[in-house]
Amino acid sequence: MTARAQFQPMSQLNITPLIDVLLVLLVMLILTIPMATQKVSIDLPVGADPARPTPPEKMHRLDIAATGALMLDGAAVDEAALPARLAPLVADSEALLTIDADAQSRYDTFDHVLATIKRAGVTRLGFARNESFTDF
Repeated sequence: MTARAQFQPMSQLNITPLIDVLLVLLVMLILTIPMATQKVSIDLPVGADPARPTPPEKMHRLDIAATGALMLDGAAVDEAALPARLAPLVADSEALLTIDADAQSRYDTFDHVLATIKRAGVTRLGFARNESFTDF
């Protein structure tokens, strides 16, 4: 056999690296889809006239500090005791809970508090100072 006969080009395409890359992309897709679809759904009240909202008589405020500390109507409260403190708000159909989160607070803390509020049964919920999040 001559040297020229030994070094002829292959006529078949090697697709093994392509399959490896596709399998890695498939695994990454499978791992990231559940994280993107997790959410806490809240039914927010709809006002009659958004240009001139009327503040309710019984407004309660929940502050979330940058450190993660919670304050309900100016009194410190931890997340475990929050459902018990929200029980009177649930019983009163006129009460409105307003969440005021610091712009530097962690989203994880906000998400946990929002889930706790939903599990407690609060249906009248508002958000204060949303304009502080426009720079992110």
